[in-house]
Amino acid sequence: MQSPFTFLLIAITGLVSWQAFNNRRLADRLILWPPAISRHRQYDRLIGYGFIHADWAHLIFNMITLFFFGRLIEQVMAQISGSVLTFPLFYLGALVVSILPTYLKNKNNPNYLSLGASGAVSAVLFAFILLSPWSLIFVLFIPAPAIVYAVFYVGYSLWMDKRGGDQINHSAHLAGAAFGVLFMLCMEPGILGHFLQRLANPSFSL
Repeated sequence: MQSPFTFLLIAITGLVSWQAFNNRRLADRLILWPPAISRHRQYDRLIGYGFIHADWAHLIFNMITLFFFGRLIEQVMAQISGSVLTFPLFYLGALVVSILPTYLKNKNNPNYLSLGASGAVSAVLFAFILLSPWSLIFVLFIPAPAIVYAVFYVGYSLWMDKRGGDQINHSAHLAGAAFGVLFMLCMEPGILGHFLQRLANPSFSL
């Protein structure tokens, strides 16, 4: 198996989310509830929230995205760093970094809740886009170049984060995407040149 941690993360997230669907106590303990961190120092919630989801659709969408893009990113990170542990540390780090802006904004808000792996999955997806900007990815079953999707994704997330009202943590999506790009560039700065070269020479592929 070339991508063990991608499959392990999917399995653990699926199992924990499934259990939390039927176990309110488990869901309440893992969900990102800022006062539990600021007042009770339950820092594990900065990671735990990413292993539970609102419903099956939320879970399946995130895990399918992780399945298709996480395997390649795991292999690339292992090749660059020489360690198979880089990818799981990257993923867990993305969970923390992607939720920090939300936590800091709402740390005294007892009515705020957040859950789901979307921030970390965004980090994985944007790491992939940095490597292969013209690859075709499917958005609601419609193929689109990855870089075009990235521009739309960022623009839409910025707009909806400012607008609000849809109960989706767009801030986490943006922070996760930025983390994915910056992490890759810190690992291997030469990836930026690769990205620019690929961007200037469109080549569509699945």
